[in-house]
Amino acid sequence: MEEEASDEISKILTMLGDDESRMEHSRFSGIVTVHTSLDPFQVVNEIRTKILDEPWSVRYCHRFIPIQESAKATPDNIVKAVQNNMHSMQPDDSYRITIEKRGSELSTKELIDSIAGVVKNKVSLEKYDWNIIVEILGDIVGVSILKESDIISTLKVKRDSME
Repeated sequence: MEEEASDEISKILTMLGDDESRMEHSRFSGIVTVHTSLDPFQVVNEIRTKILDEPWSVRYCHRFIPIQESAKATPDNIVKAVQNNMHSMQPDDSYRITIEKRGSELSTKELIDSIAGVVKNKVSLEKYDWNIIVEILGDIVGVSILKESDIISTLKVKRDSME
């Protein structure tokens, strides 16, 4: 249902003021990447509001992850992207690293070790302030350092609004 999801997010982005957004269907089933000129965090917040106001208006898109930086998927590029985006983290903040790999032979353990080597904050897998997200799709990587609330699961937002 990638085509329907692409149409759905395109309409939302047009409504938010981006008439020139681009959707790309990845070679991985169910994954669509979206290129927009808008702030991805603002887009996610607007989508959350839209779901809360009109739950039926978002039917085909199930998860939104704002990506701060994308690059060719190499360990050096991934570490550099993390360094470029860790400015929001305060010295006392904790973090975890989440690696999602599809179509890549990169070593998850080596990536985690490399990232942990440049982030001096305390690690906490259970109760963390920030999640360093590394989304690898073949030879492309998207990196973000996010609060848990920055990611939307549309089904969870809909379910929580019903309670």
